[in-house]
Amino acid sequence: MQPRDLSAHSVYQAGRGNEEVARELGVDPGDLIALSSNENPLGASPKAVAAVREAADSINTYPKASHADLIERLAARWDVAPAQVWLAPGGDGAIDYLHRALLDPGDRVLVPDPGFAYYAMSARYHHGTARAYRIRKAEDFAQTAGTILDAYDGERIVYLTSPHSPLGTEISIGGVAEIADGTDEETLVVVDEAYGEFTDAPSKVDLVRERDDVAVLRTFSKAYGLAGLRLGYLLAPGAWADAYARVNTPFGVNKLACRAGLAALDDDDHVERSVEAVRWAREYMYEHLDAPTWESAGNFVLADVGEGVEGVEVGERDEDGAGDEDGEPRRRSTAGGTDASPAAAVADACQREGVIVRDCSSFGLPGCIRITCGTREETERAVEVVNRVV
Repeated sequence: MQPRDLSAHSVYQAGRGNEEVARELGVDPGDLIALSSNENPLGASPKAVAAVREAADSINTYPKASHADLIERLAARWDVAPAQVWLAPGGDGAIDYLHRALLDPGDRVLVPDPGFAYYAMSARYHHGTARAYRIRKAEDFAQTAGTILDAYDGERIVYLTSPHSPLGTEISIGGVAEIADGTDEETLVVVDEAYGEFTDAPSKVDLVRERDDVAVLRTFSKAYGLAGLRLGYLLAPGAWADAYARVNTPFGVNKLACRAGLAALDDDDHVERSVEAVRWAREYMYEHLDAPTWESAGNFVLADVGEGVEGVEVGERDEDGAGDEDGEPRRRSTAGGTDASPAAAVADACQREGVIVRDCSSFGLPGCIRITCGTREETERAVEVVNRVV
């Protein structure tokens, strides 16, 4: 007996963690600094941690009340109806729910390249396909409505990431509205704001209140520090928000995550300290890294550490604008593959000196690394190590 043919499905490549690298190198995990997954260096919201401890004795019951309470709180926070809040196990879970609700077999989604691989992966899991629009280094990774609309060909969903990982760039609220105006009535524009707390730009949620073709994705993983609990949500247009009840996994968000989310929403001090730490770390890296960087609105900085990024077309498409035959963005590396890329070499050398950064070869950027904003001590050490390596 075999599973269905999964040969067309890609594998998600996550940033490496302390324990994984420590086992590989035979060192103590405490001797390593993990700045590869955009996790909160200050840890989880203390109020959320206390709430998890308090709720631990009741995990024998399903999260009925806590799930409903968190939806009500988020609805009030964003001034939308409770039915518009699609609570999910992480942002990726919200993407799955969205695809369950919108995609028929063969429907296509349009995704950024480079970008979060799970947009396309989830579409495939739900028997859809994906095409990509390129965000180019030669244009300083600018995200513009014109670029996206030029690539658009009637896809059911258009994904935007603002702030974008690993690039750090944003698209304006006017740009999102222009894209929504320029796409078909049955196309949904989804703005992924996983890093929304770290930017001064306004959320695109205003468009969700005004239109029926824009949705916004948010998460508790970054600014709130709850990545390990997997808690995210989609703010859906009111016109079809009741679809959530038909696609939601039974008790998909666990009780501890719900209680932690409720408590974290009351912990403005932790968010403010987290945002301030990120602002300091970004500026420190801009000023002290001996490698070109791009201005970032997220909790990370992208750095160019090798000539290998030159001459690489990210997500190259055929002349008709299509991707590879399977609909996925096409990846190429002038360095002869990710293992031989400048970014891989730098990341490997850094982790051997105790600092784990993200090799961006898997994003189609074989000359770039992404460095998560750490504490002051962590950031200073990371900059020192990267500078010595490059």
